[in-house]
Amino acid sequence: MRILVAFASRNGSTGEIAGRVAGRLRGAGRNVDVAEMGDGPEVSGYDAVVLGSAVHNQAWLPEASDFVSRHVSALSGLPLWLFSVGMPDGLPRLLRAKAKELQEKRILGLLGADVLEPRGHRLFSGVYLEGQLKGAAHFSFRLIGGRFGDFRDWAAIESWADGISQELAARSGTLPSQDQAGGSGREDV
Repeated sequence: MRILVAFASRNGSTGEIAGRVAGRLRGAGRNVDVAEMGDGPEVSGYDAVVLGSAVHNQAWLPEASDFVSRHVSALSGLPLWLFSVGMPDGLPRLLRAKAKELQEKRILGLLGADVLEPRGHRLFSGVYLEGQLKGAAHFSFRLIGGRFGDFRDWAAIESWADGISQELAARSGTLPSQDQAGGSGREDV
């Protein structure tokens, strides 16, 4: 079984998450390729696809949206999982749920819910450094109580990847390796 893990990243955090997901899938004996969406990887020839993008202004990066549009036909026939990398954990607690809700709506809009039916979508927090925001945006983020830092939850990321591996194993009748932890793979934001 060949799996494509494709990502769009601005500052590297999403690429590192994609690499960790791919590593977990490889650890379960899967044949995995990792590629940046902007490099134009082809979807044909793969048995499953995992797509991830950084979130800027509550939307996937343009190269991720373009990738989905170019490959919608091929993606519609494959097991597909999505992840987004934003900053919900850098926001004040009162704003986190609303930010997650808005992101889910954006993803459904990106995919046109009638066209693609992903098996799961997860919103992960990434790395958000002070230098990434300038001027009024930096001031506004601080004013609402936003925090900068590395908010990636590697255990949650690995668990999600393990869930994908387990679902693929169930579909193909193969067992994942013994070092894979539990996870449903169908966790939605």
